[in-house]
Formats: sequence, C-alpha cells, structure tokens
Amino acid sequence: MKLHRANCDGTPMQETHREGEGDRCEENDREPPTDRDSVPVRPETSVQSGVEPVVIENWKIIKEPTLAAQVFKDNLLSEHATGKPLRLKMDVRESEEDRERALLSFYKQQQEWACPLHCTLDGGVGQTLLFEGEPDHLVPAASEVLIESNLFRVAGRMIAHSFLHDGPHVTGLSPAVIHVLFNGDPEMATIVVEDCPDLHIRSIIQMLELEELTQEQKDTVSDLSLSWDLPAVTKTNQRWLHNKLLVHAVIGRTMRQIKQLRKGLKDVMLWPLLTSRPDVVPLLFPKMAGMQFVPQMFLDKITWPVEDSDDEDEGLDIECKCRITGFLRVFIETASSDTLAQLLKFWVGWEMLPSELKVEFSGGTFPSSSTCFETLKLPAHYNTYKDFEEALVAAIDSAHTGFGLV
Repeated sequence: MKLHRANCDGTPMQETHREGEGDRCEENDREPPTDRDSVPVRPETSVQSGVEPVVIENWKIIKEPTLAAQVFKDNLLSEHATGKPLRLKMDVRESEEDRERALLSFYKQQQEWACPLHCTLDGGVGQTLLFEGEPDHLVPAASEVLIESNLFRVAGRMIAHSFLHDGPHVTGLSPAVIHVLFNGDPEMATIVVEDCPDLHIRSIIQMLELEELTQEQKDTVSDLSLSWDLPAVTKTNQRWLHNKLLVHAVIGRTMRQIKQLRKGLKDVMLWPLLTSRPDVVPLLFPKMAGMQFVPQMFLDKITWPVEDSDDEDEGLDIECKCRITGFLRVFIETASSDTLAQLLKFWVGWEMLPSELKVEFSGGTFPSSSTCFETLKLPAHYNTYKDFEEALVAAIDSAHTGFGLV
C-alpha cells in the first residue's frame, strides 16, 4: 500500500503489541452520531475526559470537494501529530499467509488511526477476496468466514486510513452498496442485475424479465424465492418478485458486511467528512469507468533502468536493455485505456498512478512486479516485440491483484 511504502526506510521498528480484536458487530448500527463521530479528537483527550477538543470547521464550507477533503484530512492528521505512532512491521520474504496475518493483525487493533504511521518492510501481501463482481458493480463477498472474522470492519479501516494518507482507493464499488453504506434506505437503492455477482442467481432473477415462464423456470425461481422467505412466483407478482430478489441478492446478503465497513470508516474518524460532504464520497469510492488513462500519463512517471542499477541480471549489455525498454514503451504507447488500467494494477496493485513507476530487469521467464515498491520486473530474453507483448499480456491477465484483495 502506498501509505505503508511512503514511510518504509528499511530501519527495523519495534512491533506493536497486538491488542483486542475489536468489538463485535452491534445489532443496531444506525445509532445517532456521537460527539466522537462528529469531531476530530486529540489522542490524549476524549469525549469522556471533558477536555474540549480543537475543531476546525472550514472544510464544511469549501465548495470544491477535493480541497474540502484535503483540509479535513490535514486537520485530522495535525490534531493527532503528537499521538502515539502506529507501527507496522512486515517481512515480505515470508509466506503469503504470514504476510496477510501481519497486515490484518495490525488493522484489527483498536488504535487512534490518525496518528503518525511508521512501517517497516524487511524483505505483495497475501490476498483475501473481499469484494466480488464486475467493475463498477462490486459488492462485499458473501462469506461467513470473513463476516465472523470482522474482516469488513478491518477493510473499512484500511480504506479510510489509505484515503487519509492519500493512498489507493477501492474502485468500482456498486452505487447501491455505497447508497446503503451511508445509511440510505435499501428499498430506495438503484440496483441493476449486474450488481448481483453470483451468475447463477443472476440468471434465475433474469428469468422474471421474460413475458412467459415455462413450468421449469417457475419451479427454479420459486425454489430460490422460497429459500429467501419470499413467495413463489405467479403471473401477478412477477415484477414485484424480480425487484425483491434483486434487493436481497445485492443488499440483503451483504448488509452485515456493509455495517462492518461503516464501523471501520468511523474508527478512522472520516465519518463527519463523508456525511457532511456527500460530494467527497466519490473521491473515496471512485468509479472505474471514470478513470481514463493515456500513454503519456505512464511515460511521465516511469524511472527507466540506468547502467549502474542493481538488477537481478547484471550481465545485460546496453543494446539488450534498450531493446526491452523500447518494447515496453511501444506497448504503453499503443495500449487502450483499459489495457493501461490492467497494466497499472499488475504494476502497483491498484488503479491509481503513484508518483513514480520503476522498471528493472530480471532473470525470470515472465514479467513480474513488486507492488510494494511499484516496480515492474522485465526479463531480457525477448528478441521480438511480439514475444514480449504476448508474455506481458499473459502476465497481466493471470495476476489477481488489486486493492479489493487485501
């Protein structure tokens, strides 16, 4: 994550002792906002202590949402600048399971999340799928294991913490999920069939869009509706049942996950900003469709290898290096916006351009990446552009990375 790497200096840090696992999900998550939810509070003070916190409200009247969000984040970070630093230590040479455990253990702790962050990487992170579905229609995964582990609250903390430190975002979340996340009425959410990630369930719901159903189709739909405590399909309730099934498939099955996400956002104290300034929400959860990439955006960020670089393959001559970097330049210059987005996700782990994109040579068979260090590693054995292009496309297509996986 960008916010982690920005503070990584290779100096060992003392590991933070693991604290409690955090409160379990409450039955009613729509409690009225408390003073703690509505104002940034210094780490050495609390609502209970009776000490009056310093509050700066000017972010509420700033017209531009990007600037308002930045002022709020700067104020919040400034309020907690002298607090106890958050410390995360991870050895990237360990197994995926151990790396994932270290990251999740850090975000499961109860901490003042706006305090300074110090991270040490001693050596990607493990991958747990938290959101599933199509781009711009992603919904929380319907996994009892993830819910019981309170991982969506952890994810909410990570999302808010990353936003607070100008890190990557979760892109492509379903507008219906965002609507409910910020206390919108599920029945009023605009839900489309693409929001249903389970293709089998989606195909059953789509049967209700037909004018006439066969007996087999009626039986299939009724089996699903009855399993969700809804009535069997009839000719008179077909449209109503279509809507009810869709709401349950997208929102009903993910309501507990959404509540945990909401709690995680509140833990990092972003809730006052997000509820007072709804125009900031698209900055936290941008749409993938709105992200257009052009080749020059990449080329301006790339740091190309130099002669004295510490690449894995030190025996490469200048001609070979120029050939491979030339292949990469051609690939970028001729790629579509969608292809560039996939390349960026493979390169750094999410669809946001960092301040720098690094390129190194490696002795591997296929292109690879070190997302923590925003480095693309290219083998140098390709003699034709066609071979290079096929290998890079295969590597991009086979990679399962992204901020939706944590």
